[in-house]
Order: sequence, then structure tokens, then C-alpha cells
Amino acid sequence: MEFSVKSGSPEKQRTACIVVGVYEPRRLSGVAEQLDKVSEGFISNLLRRGDLEGKSGQMLLLHNVPNVLSERVLLVGCGKERELDERQYKQIIEKTIQTLNDTGSMEAVCFLSELNVKGRDTYWKVRQAIEAAQSSIYAFNHLKTRKDEPRRPLRKLVFNVPSRRELPLGEKAVAHGMAVAKGMNLCRDVANMPPNICTPTYLAEQCSELAERYDSLSFSAVTEQEMEELGMNAYLAVGRGSANESVLSLLHYNGGGDQAPIVLVGKGLTFDSGGLSIKPAANMDEMKYDMGGAASVLGVMQAIAELQLPINVIGALAGCENMPDGRSYRPGDILTTMSGQTVEVLNTDAEGRLVLCDTLTYVERFEPEAVIDIATLTGACVVALGNHASGLMSTHNPLASELLTAAEQSGDRIWRLPLWEEYQTALESPFADMNHLGGREAGAITAGCFLSRFTKKYNWAHLDIAGTAWQSGAKKGATGRPVPLLTQFMINRTAATEQV
Repeated sequence: MEFSVKSGSPEKQRTACIVVGVYEPRRLSGVAEQLDKVSEGFISNLLRRGDLEGKSGQMLLLHNVPNVLSERVLLVGCGKERELDERQYKQIIEKTIQTLNDTGSMEAVCFLSELNVKGRDTYWKVRQAIEAAQSSIYAFNHLKTRKDEPRRPLRKLVFNVPSRRELPLGEKAVAHGMAVAKGMNLCRDVANMPPNICTPTYLAEQCSELAERYDSLSFSAVTEQEMEELGMNAYLAVGRGSANESVLSLLHYNGGGDQAPIVLVGKGLTFDSGGLSIKPAANMDEMKYDMGGAASVLGVMQAIAELQLPINVIGALAGCENMPDGRSYRPGDILTTMSGQTVEVLNTDAEGRLVLCDTLTYVERFEPEAVIDIATLTGACVVALGNHASGLMSTHNPLASELLTAAEQSGDRIWRLPLWEEYQTALESPFADMNHLGGREAGAITAGCFLSRFTKKYNWAHLDIAGTAWQSGAKKGATGRPVPLLTQFMINRTAATEQV
């Protein structure tokens, strides 16, 4: 879909449809009042008749409104004006896009970006509207032989801003929103791909194709043979039972000259059976999403390449598959990691941290300014935070603060969990330097504690996205998170650098 911004009067828009808001109870927004005045009370008469109450999500499509150039006017219920918050605004946008698609309006001018959302400016409203719009029309139908698509889908959406002075802000929001939405869709596409197609090699191929599309990106890969030479025994152990070879894919974005890079490490378990500690059969199909961290890194790398940010970023996609086999690693095994530290395996279904620990050691060679790993790591994080917020853990308070700020700005929520020294005792082992599980209590935190032992040489943060990377049920599928959060983090880093 094509997006743009403009500033103009609603009655003068020569388009298929204009979209305006109505508050509860039957109270016109400023733009709707303008239309009502021009149309000599046409809209207010309909509301008095009870055609629309203004409850959030209600829709009323009007044709041939007097003295209005647009073919249609869509009235959108926005609830009570003082209660319109970020969540409700995005829900209204999604419902609006779905309605426009059903009406056959191939283009529209949307005035909902002028609604009063608590504490949010034009940039936020336009950008969030674009991301919500793209999410509402996303469908993974790549492998369907019959694709149900609207006969006349919405192709162009223009957001109106209150004044010409705000056009540059709106244009920036369009650029950022489009890049983020495109990155989210790439993340979704890769994460939704079935595991018989999406293997570690497939992840590497996606990285290679992305690098071919953008001059600022370059691609390289670390094979199993190279991993053996480097002593990445924990990573290799996890993939040993699979017929699909492990591949660590590396995407380099060079936009910042001699700056030290920020490294994003994504857990890329393209399927996680649990290994010998096999998972229950129910919902095991969703374990194709265990590479959600790697998919999000791919999406972020595309977004920053689209925006041409003046920054250096390396994306490391730790591709691997965890399967039961005669060669599989076992509970009780002791592995020597690339760092030289030894780890006692207690459960082969806690495999992600073993792949990540070697990858976190590998990226030391880039002398990074900061490292952020992103992983569908623990069910404990889902129990703690549900599917609304990703878990954040960090050994560096300024980095954690930056991520929390980016989460607030982007609406891609995270919540910080502690990494106090007291939790480290859960990793003690009588046979090795540490165990890798930590027990039932504080499972998300002890997983973070384990990873922290491999990050002493740089500033590090960990995002546990087990609850946010995908959703189950009727709308099952990847969400594209945390692409908005991490792209905003990179935008903020760029802005901070430019101010120095």
C-alpha cells in the first residue's frame, strides 16, 4: 500500500473516500463538524436518527454527502474523546482499513491522524497508523493454491495533518512507518514459513538475498566446520541431531564510518522439538516460531537499510534445529563452550541459550559498542508477562534505559526484569562451571543470568520475546515484534550521534 501526507479541507478532497471520526455519544470531531457545516447538517441529522453512536470501532459509510467532492465518507466511532489512548487508536485504524477494503475504495484520505491521542504528536499518530494499517492487511498466503483477496483492495492512503507546518513531521513519520512495516512483514514472512522450508540454510539464503538488494549490506556465514575449528561446541551440540546443518548468518550494515558497531544476535531455532527432552505434542507446530529472534533481526536490518541510517550494525542470525536422534546431545552432557567455560546440560529443551552463548562469544571479534540478543527463550517469560510485553534484562543500565525509551516511543512494549547476583546461584553445578537451566523459579531471569556470563567484554541487553513473537488461536501467526522497538532504538542512536 502507498502512504503519504497532506494538509487540506475535508470537503475539497477529490477521492474515493474520506475518513473522519465521531466521538461517543454522537459527538462530531473537529473535521466531522467541518463536513457537517458544509453539508448543511447532513451528518448531524443522521446521528440524531441513531445511525451511529460513536462507540469505538463503529463504522458508517455514507454516499453522496452534499457539497463534498469525495465519493464516500466513512464515519468512524472513536469512543469517548478523553479516553482515546494508544491501544484504542491503533484498533480504530485497523478496523478502518478492513472496512475500506470491504467498500472497494482503492484510495482514501484519512483525517483520524488529527484525533487527540493522549500525549502523542502528529509523527506518532501517522507512523502508528501506517504500522497498524500494514498489520491489518498482512496475510501469509504464500503456500495457498487459492488466495482470498479483496476484489478492489485499498491501494493508497493519505493522512491529513492539521497544518502545512506539520508536513515535514508527517513525511518523516511516513518514511519511518513504511520502513518499520516493511521490516515487520519480512519478519512475519520468514517466521511463518514452515520448518520443512525454513531451515538454517534458508535463513542464510534470506540474508544473502537481502544483501543483494541493498548496497549498504554485506553477507557472510559461519559453517559447522568453522564452528568446530572455533570451539563452538555448545552451538554444535544442539544441532547435532538434525539432518539440517547449523549456520550462523551475518549481515553487516555499514553506514557509520569508523563507529563501533551495534550487534543484534537473533536466536534462530528453525524448529525446536525439545531434542531428547521432547516437547508435548500439543501445539508443537508452533515451535517453528523459535527462530522469531533471528527473523526480527532480519526485519530490523532491512528497516535500517531502507532508512539509510548513519550507523554500523551487525545482525547475527544463529540458525540451528533441535531434533532427537542417535547423535543428539543428552541431559548430563558437559559441553565446553567457545569461551572455554564448561556447561552441564540438564534439559535438551533449554537449547536456545547454548546456541546463543557461543554466538555471544563469537561477536566479541567485532569489538561492539553494544550487543542485544533477541530470543524466544523461556516459557517462564510468558507466564510472567503474557503476550503484551517482551522481557528485558541487561547488565548495562544506560543501554536498558535506551531500550525502555524506544519501547515507549514505538509502542512495542518491554518490561525490565532484575539480574541480581542472588539469582546466579541457581546455575551452580557439582560437575561443571555451571548448569544451563537454573530450575523452575525465576526461569526467565536465570536464563538471562546464564547468558550474562558470556557478555563480560561489552555492553549487553537481552530481550526474551517468547510471549510476543507470535500469537496462537484463530489469528495464529508471527507478530513482527520487536522490529518496531529495535528500529526505534537505532533511529534514536542516530539522532544522538548527530547531536554530538
